[in-house]
Amino acid sequence: MAKNSDFFEITPEIRRLSALCEERDAIDPSLYAKYDVKRGLRDLNGKGVVAGLTEISDIISSKEINGESVPCEGELYYRGINIKDLTGGFIKENRFGFEETVYLLLFGSLPNQQESADFKELLSKYRTLPTNFVRDVVMKAPTSDMMNTLARSVLTLYAYDEKSQDTSLPNILRQCIEMIALFPQLAVYGYQAYAHDIDPANNSFFIHAPRPELSTAENILHMLRIDNSYTALEARILDLALVLHAEHGGGNNSSFTTHVVASSGTDAYSVIAAALGSLKGPRHGGANIKVMRMFEDMKANLKDWTDEEEVSAYLVKLLHKEAFDRSGLIYGMGHAVYSLSDPRADIFRGFVKSLSEEKGLSQEYQLYSLVERLAPKIIAKERRIYKGVSANIDFYSGFVYHMLGLPAELYTPVFAMARIAGWSAHLMEEIIHAGKIIRPSYRSIGTQQPYIPLAERK
Repeated sequence: MAKNSDFFEITPEIRRLSALCEERDAIDPSLYAKYDVKRGLRDLNGKGVVAGLTEISDIISSKEINGESVPCEGELYYRGINIKDLTGGFIKENRFGFEETVYLLLFGSLPNQQESADFKELLSKYRTLPTNFVRDVVMKAPTSDMMNTLARSVLTLYAYDEKSQDTSLPNILRQCIEMIALFPQLAVYGYQAYAHDIDPANNSFFIHAPRPELSTAENILHMLRIDNSYTALEARILDLALVLHAEHGGGNNSSFTTHVVASSGTDAYSVIAAALGSLKGPRHGGANIKVMRMFEDMKANLKDWTDEEEVSAYLVKLLHKEAFDRSGLIYGMGHAVYSLSDPRADIFRGFVKSLSEEKGLSQEYQLYSLVERLAPKIIAKERRIYKGVSANIDFYSGFVYHMLGLPAELYTPVFAMARIAGWSAHLMEEIIHAGKIIRPSYRSIGTQQPYIPLAERK
């Protein structure tokens, strides 16, 4: 009988077949231009192919002046409300904003006081996992990747749902609100089961139930920390992070995945599991971990974090594939849409500074600020780029999660805890307005060949 390890070995035969795939599936990059195929659904100037219509959110990165498209400071709108006005409003009123942001994205307007109270009560009602779910699902086969744990848990919720196959709008809404409420528990409990599994001597397995009077951000910290403690600033900045990650236009990869899968008419759990698989990728939701690890390498290799010449030399090495992971990237710099600025990073910046002072990490914050100032100039000098480069939200979010004491395994799941709000809104929008399966066209460039009987094949 074969050992388990035998199944995971990359054998010479697998390597041979892999090389065959690479040889047979190679496509000449020049053919994309020849046939006017917009690779990644974006043209050479970075403008996306319009694949649908949405009322949920909007991104503005350029404005037309005298008939020409000119880059501008980035703007982000949730249901027509500028993200800076939205966050500024609840921050000024000293309130948590994620719950009302979820309401806004789902229903198109901000809730009044009674609607807000009722919606928070509804979320609290659904923060209850099925009987024995933690024992039978979360604690079984723990894995280091919490995004896979989340996806597995979401798909398993289907089996516990008496109306799992009902794809009517009211039932889909009920399922979405349930998943929005449960994501923090599924991710946090999944991490605790994993940490206990790999090191039971130093990681006790404990379960803290969410409290109905706490916000989503407060409950995350309450459930994660063994003593349930957190400061007001910690909870506020985590709440802000959830709001800033809750949605980002219908064209991002995971929201587009939501539309594509939902258009097939499948159930909500399958749609959200597919979106999770998309967000997991390092080109999408996993970028903040790369930023953190890049800075760890930078701090280990710099003698003086305040020396502009030394920091600049390290950034040049990054671009020349001579430092960190040798990818040629400065992680956290640049965005597929924004050029002059990412409004989410602009909002985050001041709070990051305050949290770094509370945590005694002002030196680290100064290094981030220095890199944010130097990197765009160095990239512009070293690379030919069609638009400006600025820090994106991933540049700071990993640092924030580090200061909050979140394990790296939960960085991307926190993103998912927020983005489930946007996915849910897009899922319902697809159900209401579509009625047609999304089926993009791929141009075949293969050549026809005759069928050869098995005995005659070489």
